[in-house]
This record gives sequence, C-alpha cells and structure tokens, in this order.
Amino acid sequence: MTFIDKFFAKRATAASFRPTRRQFLVGTAAAGAGLTIGFPVSAQAPAAAAVPNPFAGYVRIGTDNAVTVLSAHMDMGQGVYNGIATLVAEELGADWSTIRVEGGSGNLALYGNAAWGGAAQGTGGSTAMSSSWERYRKAGAIARTMLVSAAAKAWNVPASEIAVSKGTLFHAASGRGATFGAFADAAAKEPVPQNVALKSPAEWTLIGKPGQRRYDSAPKTNGTHDFTIDLRFPGMLIATIEHPPVFGGKVASVDATAAKAIPGVVDVVTIPTGVAVLARDTWAANKGREALQIVWDETSAEKRSTAELRAEYLAALEVPGTHVADTTGDAQAALGRAVKTIEATYEFPYLAHAALEPLNAVVRRTGDTIEIYGGHQIPDLYQGLAARAAGTTPDKISMRIMKTGGGFGRRAVGDGDVVIEAVEIAKAIGFRAPVKLQWTRETDMAGGRYRPMYMHKVKIGIDAQGRLAGWHHRIVGQSILSGTPFAGMIQNGIDVTSVEGVAHTVYAIPDRRVELTSTQIGVPVLWWRSVGHTHTAYAMETAIDEVATATGKDPVALRRELLAGKPKHLGVLELVARQAKWNEKPAEGIYRGVAVHESFGTTVGMVAEIRMTSATEFKVERVVAAVDCGIAINPDQVRAQIEGAVGFGLGSVLREKLTLEGGKVVETNFDQYRPLRIDEMPKVEVHIVPSNAPPTGIGEPGVPLIGPAVANAYAAATGKRIRALPFETALENGV
Repeated sequence: MTFIDKFFAKRATAASFRPTRRQFLVGTAAAGAGLTIGFPVSAQAPAAAAVPNPFAGYVRIGTDNAVTVLSAHMDMGQGVYNGIATLVAEELGADWSTIRVEGGSGNLALYGNAAWGGAAQGTGGSTAMSSSWERYRKAGAIARTMLVSAAAKAWNVPASEIAVSKGTLFHAASGRGATFGAFADAAAKEPVPQNVALKSPAEWTLIGKPGQRRYDSAPKTNGTHDFTIDLRFPGMLIATIEHPPVFGGKVASVDATAAKAIPGVVDVVTIPTGVAVLARDTWAANKGREALQIVWDETSAEKRSTAELRAEYLAALEVPGTHVADTTGDAQAALGRAVKTIEATYEFPYLAHAALEPLNAVVRRTGDTIEIYGGHQIPDLYQGLAARAAGTTPDKISMRIMKTGGGFGRRAVGDGDVVIEAVEIAKAIGFRAPVKLQWTRETDMAGGRYRPMYMHKVKIGIDAQGRLAGWHHRIVGQSILSGTPFAGMIQNGIDVTSVEGVAHTVYAIPDRRVELTSTQIGVPVLWWRSVGHTHTAYAMETAIDEVATATGKDPVALRRELLAGKPKHLGVLELVARQAKWNEKPAEGIYRGVAVHESFGTTVGMVAEIRMTSATEFKVERVVAAVDCGIAINPDQVRAQIEGAVGFGLGSVLREKLTLEGGKVVETNFDQYRPLRIDEMPKVEVHIVPSNAPPTGIGEPGVPLIGPAVANAYAAATGKRIRALPFETALENGV
C-alpha cells in the first residue's frame, strides 16, 4: 500500500464513481450528442454497483466534430493538456483544430495517477506523461474503432476498408467519407472493444513530431483564456484574508468596525487561519483588509530568524546525522587512506514558489452540490478536505479544474490551504453567494510552504592514484513530509526528498556515507519544483567538479570515468559535450561549466557558458542541454520545458532567497524576491536523445542542473567556488 493509499483509505468512497459499460452505453445514447468514451465527469453512480471501465471519461466526440479530452492531470503551464491531447488525437486520427481539453476530476478510478499506482489523482513529480502514455492512447484507439464500426454498418462495407485521418472517415472503394460528428451518435451505440491495437511508432503523425502547434496557443497569447483569477459569477463576492504575521500565530480578537465602513465591504468573518473580508470587488476587499484591527496570539509561533536558524544548522553539521540514508563500503576507512581531502559546506535558503497567479479558489453552492473552481494539483485530496470543512460528503463536492498561472508544487499541499479557506469563508456566510478568495502577492509570498532551507557538509578523499577514496555527506534541513498526509513516504526516519540525488548516487563511488538530520522548525515547507534535487544536485555536481580540479582531470573526462557503468547518463554526457564543443577552446572571455543529473527518471546534462563582466560579476550567455526522457511526445514541448527550467532555475540561484526576521518573512513581492528578468535569459539549445523507451517526465528535471553548471563555469573563470546560495549574496560577501 502506497503512502497515498494509506491516506485515501480513510476517505469516503462515494466520490469514486465507476461506470459500468452498460451505464456508459445508456448514458451516451440518452445524451444524443455524440460519442463519449465514458460518462461526463459530473455524473454520479452508486459505487456499490461499480465495474471499472478504464477507458471511460477520457474523450468526448460531439456531433459538431469537437473532440474534448478530459485530462487526469492539471495544466499549470507545463503543457500537460497538449501532451495528453496529442496521445488521444494520434490514435483517434483527429483533426487537431477540433481538439479541446478540460480537467477531469471526481473519479479516482478514472483519474488516479497511474504512475502512483492509481491511488490518488495528482499532478506532480513529472509523472503526467508516464501516467497517461498508455491509457489515453487506448482511449483514442477505442473511440476510433467505434466510429469505424458505426460507419461500416451505415455504408455496408467491411470495417477493415475504412481509413481515418484528420477527423474524417473514408471508404476509398465507394468514395464515401464523413466527419466524426456524422457518426458520433451512432458510434455511441457500438460495443466497446475489449482490445485495440495501438499504432506503431512508424505510423505516428503527431507523437514525436516537431513543429506541432499547441492547441491553446491562441487564447493564451491573446489573453482570452480564463484562469481562476478571471472567474466571475452573478452576485459573487471577492474575499481577501489577513493571516498572522508569524507562522503559528492565531487570532486573539478582531475589531472590524472600520473595515465594514469601507464602501463595498459586505462582511468580515474569522476562520481558523485568519480574518477574511468579503466585498463586491477586489479594491474594497483589500481596503477592508487594511482597515482591520486584529490582535494576534503569538505564544506558540515560530519566531526564529534566518541567522539563528543558520547558526543551528551549522552546529548540526558538526555532529553525526540522526539517520543514515546511504552507507556503501567504508567511507571512513577510505578517507583515512586518502592522500588529499576536499571539505566543503553548502548553504541553500528558503525559496518561495512565487507563481505568477497568486493562490485563489472559487466556491459556489448549486443545490446541494458545492462547486470548487481552481488549479488543484491534488483535486482528489482537496475534495475530501473540502467536504469535511463544509460539513458534507465528498460526493457533494464538485471539483472544477482550471488551468493556472504557475504552480511549481505550491498547489499540491496536504491541507488544501486556500481551497479550505474559501470553503470556510463561504460557509461562514451560509453559502448565500459565490465566493472568490484571492490571495494578494504579499499574502502569497508570506503565506508559507517554501522550499526548505538546507545545508550540506561534504568530505571527499582522493587516493595516491587520483581516484575518489571515500565520500562522506551530511545533510541538515526540514522534512517536507513530516506531519502531512504524505508522511508515509518517510522510510526508517529518512525523508527521501531530503536526500534524493545524493543517496545512492549513480556515480561509481564505492565507499560513501550519507547522513541526514531533519530539523523541527515552525516554518511551513513544501515540495518546490524538482524538490530535493534543487540542492542535492548542486552539492554533488559542484563537489565532483572540485574533485576534477584537485585531480587535474577534465570535468567531463572525470564524469565519463565515474559513469562508465551507466549508459543512459553517459549518453547524455557525451551528447551535451559534443553539442557544446567541449573539446574545443571557448571564445575569448567565455568560461564553461558542466553538470549531469537524473531526477524523476529523466537524465539531463547541461553546459553553461558565462562571460565575466567585472572581477566578480558575470552573465550567462549560452546553455546547451541534452535530455533523455524516453519518447519525446512533443519535442517542442520538451525544449520549452528545458528553456523554462533554465530561466526558473537560474533566477533561483542568482538572487532568490526568502529571509526571516523575528519569524516574519522579509521578501513579500517581486521587488525584493527577484526571479530572472527577460534580458538576463541566456540562449538555450536543447538536444533530445532518441529513445524508444516509454516517456518519463520533463517538467522538473531541467531545474537542478543550471545552478551547478553556472557555478562550475564561475570556478573555471575565477578559481572560486560558490557554496552558499544565492550567487548575488555570495558575491557580495566575497564568495
């Protein structure tokens, strides 16, 4: 039983609607509006009579020829909807211009993440494509088979003689042809095939093909695409919320007199996490919030500053870790035999997700159903939490999944924060009006759930032959799993997300030991894009570079030696080195750094080129990346994800940090917490390793590489190692 199994085993099962094949046929025939591979997701049926139909609920074909794909995964800019639509359209033979995508939810049997064993609906860990690869292709193939069967009966010809292409059915011998819509109703009455043949790679016209236009490019670029922040319902109230200024604080008392005097303010309510102002528009809600007079109870709050925490972490690095995450060979003995040692301490700050669209959710009651709109990475979990908050059952909660302006892990939180707040606010006013809770940028930045602060201490030995002789690695930081519904992932006291990328490294290091100390701090933390790899890859890849320097070896040559038994990693390394022309001297004033790392089943290699602009300052001019992510469903999307990862990751290592003073967050907007600016974006070249392996993920694996690649380039230029992030602070402090 997985960690999510354990959690959801406690949930009511009423929401796990599982349509029978008979129900599917009856439902689609009665609808009279085309072919639906499965019930509409809003339909409900008693779970007791359930027989799973794994192909239900994935695709609808209307009599108007529209093909609607119902995605099990949420799109937060990473292109999941486009990828899943590609899988369906490929096997269906659809006209790409007719493709639509909606978020599916409320049915664990259909939308459970296959990469997680189907135990929960979730988008994370770069699993969307691996989770969708087989089932969505099958859904498209089943729909095609039923359309062909219907056409064969109508035309009185063998089904085997009917071809399908771009949303049209053809029978060459009789010269007949028709669009999908013409047979959508009839196809719905055909038997659902038990087995369908999927196209071979040689037959693919969409999968793996570059130059395919994204189905949602136009509305995203012309601003007509609706996100949660754009939603409007008649009579809807806008809510803003004031949280305690320190984590763990509570409301002691509230004087809402001045707030209620603001024109447009309708109500003020207190919920467990703060005080909410409801108004007829956002301006009034924000002004009402500013007028609140709140006394906070901070007796149980976390009030330590970053400086205090740093001192505690440094002290913890000097004693053995509380748990051992990896022990192979005898690191201590090997270090004792070393003729040379390298010792380094690395520091990584708290980081905010800082998505462009701040957190929000809309709650509306229709009859006895409560609709919740928003970008939710774990709608299945939120459905249960919302039901508990509303005092109802999960089958009365309808999750409406919206695209969202960025997530990076922030919309996958175990307590459903903004969703539950929205429900509590709506409940407090008796659900008399739709409520949109919109956090401000400042609320979002100070609202907690950060990439944890981490520190590493590494001691590496080198023997008389210039080989690695012992690797002792100690990590100190907060667990993102402890105390959450995901605590089942903690194994033998080890939060795997704290040590992934270091423990059980792919490098051939025979004598190694990795220790972990998980700290207890009242700052809420959460997975941040690429999770633990964001700090572990930096420590590993810059330390490996130091070994290369200490042994007088070329950084690529050393990695080639250490990856000799790992053909996938070696292939990526060779490709990126070749494309970056590593063996050739760079242009005058250009310095290079390399890094290779695997995360989420995908291996990425990067070479960063920097130009020094002063004695200590530099600009990243060019990044060359090589990627092995299995079959690249949408090669352009793979390239876009790596390009985005370079920009996202580069901003985080150059300047981003979240600081605490007396427990309060200092950086609360983009003037202080500064992501990469467009004029700082380097040229990025992405090269994809050809593969016949099933797809892995691409949303996260590009982020961990850019930091160490740039740091290694800086070391090549200056001989100095940046071991405390962000770079800007390190350079200000003289590295």
